Amino acid sequence: MTRTVSRTSVTRVLAALAATGLLVIAGCSSSDDESSSGSQAPESTTLNVSAAASLKKTFTAIADRFEKDNAGVTVKLSFDGSSTLVNQIKQGAPADVFASADQKNMDKLGDQAVDPKIFATNTLVIVTAPGNPKGINSFADLNKPGVTTVVCQPAQPCGNATETVERNTGITLTPASEEQSVTAVLTKVTAGQADAGLVYVTDAKGAGDKVTTVVDPAFAAVVNEYPIATVRGAADEATAKQFVDAVLSPSGQQILADAGFGKP
Repeated sequence: MTRTVSRTSVTRVLAALAATGLLVIAGCSSSDDESSSGSQAPESTTLNVSAAASLKKTFTAIADRFEKDNAGVTVKLSFDGSSTLVNQIKQGAPADVFASADQKNMDKLGDQAVDPKIFATNTLVIVTAPGNPKGINSFADLNKPGVTTVVCQPAQPCGNATETVERNTGITLTPASEEQSVTAVLTKVTAGQADAGLVYVTDAKGAGDKVTTVVDPAFAAVVNEYPIATVRGAADEATAKQFVDAVLSPSGQQILADAGFGKP
């Protein structure tokens, strides 16, 4: 017996198959899109960089450029006196990269500092209130009667450099205070809390017309070398090395040079 299939039935079957096929295709397309989208999303990484206080402006600029060049990376910067930062790292503070204002404090990290490299140099200068109202023209003048002088603590690189100048010249200062960072010294002078302070060339340049700068020939003999290193156990060692390379790169070196830092 021959079964006759109506034209209407055939049309319904074809329509059902077509609908099913479209659903399958749509499902595959949606899955493919999700997979593609997921593979393109950059991973999020936070890089912890501890740097000497005198590096605040330059490292902020370098970090901004680094974030633009490396999607998904956020650079968290911590600035303070180098000795203070070393103590924090030793006590477990998160740090992937450490940049010191002298080799002495980098050495304090011991094996925690991986492959340190010198990336800049700096020297001391005297800063006074604009116009130099106390007439300070030399290192010795910091001991003049009526002059309030501030310096860095001996443990900090700027303080250690000051002590070296004292030994070289035979002049011992009697400062009103010893500050935890070179930034704190500069702040006391710009705020009018001190007549003079010993800071780095870069700090004086960054302060602009807020201070008058006085150079003594004795400062040229005391040069601070700035080393940078990744910290052992860094959460993302590859990214930490990339940041060190960025500091050592021509663009990073140009940012440092523009701020007044000397070449390594």
